Amino acid sequence: MNRIVQGMNIKDLLKTVREADGYYITNTARDMSQSDYKNRILLHTDLMAAKEREKAGYFSLEITGGASVHVDILRKQVDPFLKLKLLREAMPNTMFQTLCRGVNLFGYRPYPQNVIRFTVKEFAKYVDVWRVFDFMNYIPNMKAVFEEVQAAGKILEPCICFSTGPEHTDDFYVKKVGEILDVTGEDIVLCIKNHGGLGTPKRIGDLVSSIKNKYPDLVLHYHGHNTDGNDIGRITEAVLHGANIVDASDHSFTGFYGPPPVLTVMQTLEGYGHKAVTVDAEAVIATSDAIRDQRPHYDIFESQFRGFLPTVQIHKLPGGAMGSSLEQAEKGGFLDKMPDILHKELPLVQKELGNYWSVTPGSQILWTTAVSNVQGGERYGNVSGDLRNLLLGKYGPFPFYKPAEWIYEKVLGADWQKVLEEEGGIEDIEDMDIDKERKTLTDRIRRKPTEQELVLYLQHPNDAVEFFKFEAKFGKVYVLPPSIFLKRGGFELGEDITFTDHKGKGHLISIGPAQMNEEGETTIYLTVDHHNRRYIMAAEQKAGVAAAQSEIGKEEIEELAAVGDVRAPFMANVCEIAVEVGQEVAEGDKLVVVEAMKMQTPVLAKIGGVVESVTTKVGDAVKPGAKLVKIKTGNEEKEGK
Repeated sequence: MNRIVQGMNIKDLLKTVREADGYYITNTARDMSQSDYKNRILLHTDLMAAKEREKAGYFSLEITGGASVHVDILRKQVDPFLKLKLLREAMPNTMFQTLCRGVNLFGYRPYPQNVIRFTVKEFAKYVDVWRVFDFMNYIPNMKAVFEEVQAAGKILEPCICFSTGPEHTDDFYVKKVGEILDVTGEDIVLCIKNHGGLGTPKRIGDLVSSIKNKYPDLVLHYHGHNTDGNDIGRITEAVLHGANIVDASDHSFTGFYGPPPVLTVMQTLEGYGHKAVTVDAEAVIATSDAIRDQRPHYDIFESQFRGFLPTVQIHKLPGGAMGSSLEQAEKGGFLDKMPDILHKELPLVQKELGNYWSVTPGSQILWTTAVSNVQGGERYGNVSGDLRNLLLGKYGPFPFYKPAEWIYEKVLGADWQKVLEEEGGIEDIEDMDIDKERKTLTDRIRRKPTEQELVLYLQHPNDAVEFFKFEAKFGKVYVLPPSIFLKRGGFELGEDITFTDHKGKGHLISIGPAQMNEEGETTIYLTVDHHNRRYIMAAEQKAGVAAAQSEIGKEEIEELAAVGDVRAPFMANVCEIAVEVGQEVAEGDKLVVVEAMKMQTPVLAKIGGVVESVTTKVGDAVKPGAKLVKIKTGNEEKEGK
């Protein structure tokens, strides 16, 4: 019996894989969604595919983790835990897999140790295989997740993140594998995470051979992306040199930046005499047939650049970052500058910042820095808080070499050596008062949250609260197919919408009238399966905080900050207000935290004084120059007298 099933213990699983006459396949549906559809594939579609995916006999199905936990609540209005529960009902035997960013979990910043452990314990109730990585390949950043996964009796799959360049040798990676095994022990699956789809097939084959020569009993799982169209070649070489498991996904949905098609992998390796163990080709085909007609509804989320990008070997952006960066470039009006950013500035920034691994959150740091350098006209002239933290060593030591001194001076200031001495090193994040956060969440949603809701809140506080409020008002919307949930152009009065849910049950929605009152609130009437529904929508915000402000230049923003008028440094979302009116602040104190392109940047006080006003709130989208905080100085009080 070679079939891997949910509930197997790690020793039995490893023995089964080692003794199998062939290789296994993981269906990385989550990665496909993130890389090629900006994480927008709905639970409805995954439920439609569940029956045939269950029959397919995969090693595992990667269905959560990465950015999907955030996008589930932010864009798809679905509870990530409910998604796992419903899929488990439909797929009782298949192991579910997640992608976890070590100390960054399913977010974009380091979390306290107790939050990490709490989160892993809750998700481990549903997730069997934990693929864990760190963008600096710094093992201590993954240790807490390692410990909790193993304590839960789940399958631990630590990663070595792969890249190219003179520093990225087999000796380096084999040594890194040894560092992992020193922490985890031998009962693991080891993943080679080639998130950008980098290197040649021969390079991957050589790396697999080097690891297998040193650790012949180690179960190896190769993960790559097909951005350059060559990952079938890399997968083939990986298997030929001893990899036990490889990644691919459903051919009717595979695109350009995510995994290659399962069936193509199987057909290619059959020519070399290697068989996909337990995988049912007919079920693989049936899965794609079951969801093929859903794909057109997702086309708006597919990449602005269609076709394979062999230039990934130059810019090294992974699949997920490719899609989001192109989307941001389109919205920001600089899509025409992408060739220069990708092929000139980004490779230069990578070399200048140590040639580490371009994967979340490191890929966002590289990307935002390159964009700022091109858009701002001054290299390293407008840096993010995350770049500052990178140079301070908050994420871990640089693996190969440190950036040049001029970059430290540009980012940290003239006294950069003193700043580095006083603030440098791994950030020791204090444990969070989880009981206090539970009470705060209770106050915000006006009811006691579940432990799973608390986990989501600790990961993404503001977006989680908005999701809970949405669900309380509109109910659970995962039953809606993409043809309705993602429909563009709106609905007409009197229109009848019929659809069949993932269980085959028919539904009817009739669109009724909409009325707007003097305050701009709109009342919308619907008939849902012959039950009348009424929804009151808030007035559209014609001129919010961001819209009311005209954009001003960087120099003016700095001049205003010097007299206590603190403005937004760039287009962003406000994710934290760190002060309140009447609070005394000193120069350098954190006032507000803004987020752009998944990177958080603290806005610091340039002068000391008392907070006179806070003119923004968490969740606001602000333009450059938008008012944030006003600080009254002692000098102002004297002048007033």
